[in-house]
Amino acid sequence: MTDRFIELSLAKRDVHCTAKLLDDRAPLTCKAVWDALPLSGDVYHAKYARNEIYALFPPFAPAEPPLENPTVTPIPGDLCYFAFAGTELGTKSYGYDRDVRAGTTLVDLALFYERNNLLLNGDVGWIPGIVWGQVVEGLEEMARACNDLWRSGAAGETLSFRRA
Repeated sequence: MTDRFIELSLAKRDVHCTAKLLDDRAPLTCKAVWDALPLSGDVYHAKYARNEIYALFPPFAPAEPPLENPTVTPIPGDLCYFAFAGTELGTKSYGYDRDVRAGTTLVDLALFYERNNLLLNGDVGWIPGIVWGQVVEGLEEMARACNDLWRSGAAGETLSFRRA
């Protein structure tokens, strides 16, 4: 299979990076994401996992991918896929401005931009993610923008994924 690439962008900050899909390690997840592109949504900065930005989407795959190529310690440039039941994200402490409730499922597409991440959530414990992509270009500039997002706020910013 030919390598496939996507572009991630923070629209308001006008910053982009390119990631290679890890089709050899997470083929079902890569297919699900690739087939759903383009995707764009409000960006959030992680509260528990440290150096992570992400957007939430309604489920887009015919069936949720299995836990392939899992990690609880993502490294800089990792793209991770998570699926959460609404009850896992329904606590007000998460700060979402959208309705997250029982009976819903949300897909979280995340970018980890710096080291020392640990996917341990105080409410539910370990949260393994599927590593489905790796940033190959533009991570340094994206990391600066992510730090700005952490310090200045995420309101009005979007995280977009599209085929490169």
